[in-house]
Amino acid sequence: MNQELRVAAYAVCVHDGQILLARWVAKDGAKRWTLPGGGMDHGEDPVDTAVREVEEETGHTSEMTALLGVDSIRRRYPRKLGAFADFQGLRIIYEGRITGGELRPEEGGSTDLAAWHAVDALAELDRVELVDVGVRLWRERPVLGRVSGQEPDPVENARPENG
Repeated sequence: MNQELRVAAYAVCVHDGQILLARWVAKDGAKRWTLPGGGMDHGEDPVDTAVREVEEETGHTSEMTALLGVDSIRRRYPRKLGAFADFQGLRIIYEGRITGGELRPEEGGSTDLAAWHAVDALAELDRVELVDVGVRLWRERPVLGRVSGQEPDPVENARPENG
């Protein structure tokens, strides 16, 4: 079994009751809303990753204002020739503040749209679970940076979602 680790940084940007989200496009074409963010480049600071990803995916410049928490997920999914991958995603989640730029979609990346959505209407959106984790961290501000009742996702044979 191949072990894979991905470290990524994300931003929860809320302004006037609205949260900034990017629409992630899966390899099968499915589209779901996610927090702006993504994988760290080797040697990159996670704060810089979050700032870079917000700009790439939404067109907005930003600054990170607080560390909300670290979320760890683990997935097992099939590889070629009957093998399986044991994937762990370590997701560093910040609170961000928009400082400029103009809303626009990412070009040539993993997302195809960026938009502001009412925080209170998130249940109506087709979204990845990272959005819910990020909003709970933002609301609850847990001392350990982990939301209560958070347990590893038991999904078997699923490709890792944006995260």
